[in-house]
Amino acid sequence: MADEIPEAPAAEAAHAPDAGLHLSLQGVVQRFPAPDHDGEITVIDGLDLEARGPGIVMLLGPSGCGKSTLLYMMGGVRPFDVPSPTEGVVLVGGQPCEGAHDDVVMVFQRYGNRPDLTVRENVAYPFRFKLWRDRVDPSEIDRRVDEMLEAVGLADKAKLRPSQLSGGQNQRVALARSLVLRPRYLLMDEPFGALDAQTRDEMQRLLHDLHQTHPCLVVFVTHDITEALTLGDRVVVLSTRPAQVAADFTISEPRPRSTTWHRSTEAQRLEESILKTLHGGSGHGHLRVSV
Repeated sequence: MADEIPEAPAAEAAHAPDAGLHLSLQGVVQRFPAPDHDGEITVIDGLDLEARGPGIVMLLGPSGCGKSTLLYMMGGVRPFDVPSPTEGVVLVGGQPCEGAHDDVVMVFQRYGNRPDLTVRENVAYPFRFKLWRDRVDPSEIDRRVDEMLEAVGLADKAKLRPSQLSGGQNQRVALARSLVLRPRYLLMDEPFGALDAQTRDEMQRLLHDLHQTHPCLVVFVTHDITEALTLGDRVVVLSTRPAQVAADFTISEPRPRSTTWHRSTEAQRLEESILKTLHGGSGHGHLRVSV
């Protein structure tokens, strides 16, 4: 099983924001105080993970195994009054990540759209902050926002409020708000988990299309094996708590992946191997396989 994402196709690599995209977790341990304050709970124990982009790395594992904790570490989100990681190091672009990182953007299952702003204002919202306002010329901001609204199919909804949109449309707004920044690293914590099956499929196709246009290194947490096989260049399977990397699968089939491929011997073998890994690690948490 390979440790690195396969080299990006030439057309994709030509648009890569930086050939030096690199995430590295080395000997990461995370402990939290026990709820009764009697000792500590080890959530992650000696985990090593390397990812080079552009590409999409799917993190799959049982509930409570530490997937979101790992994602927050990569994004520089630190819990209050708890050292994170307890041991080991997280490197973004070869540099220690000890706090919020300028090149990393996160997308969550909860949209985070401001109800008092229009769709267009929500997508443009990050440019209100000095960091991004200083990075992008004012004339470029409007062009980027317009292009992103068109890309996610919301140009005709630009003046509406989030309350006037469906769940899938709200997730499109959240995705547009992240990608309008053209991040080098995009971290996604089950962003499509609350959507119905049809809308989830549409969002998966949209993410693929946007990644083709603006390649970056994506780390995507999911409980859905089919989603992992649909989107991932790699599927990294974590063990039960305390989490370690139980297996690391490379998927050679180019995206987008057809229904025919999902029914192929290769896809079935991958799915069976992932399930075997999860069951072998006593992974009985909530997992989903679409059929």
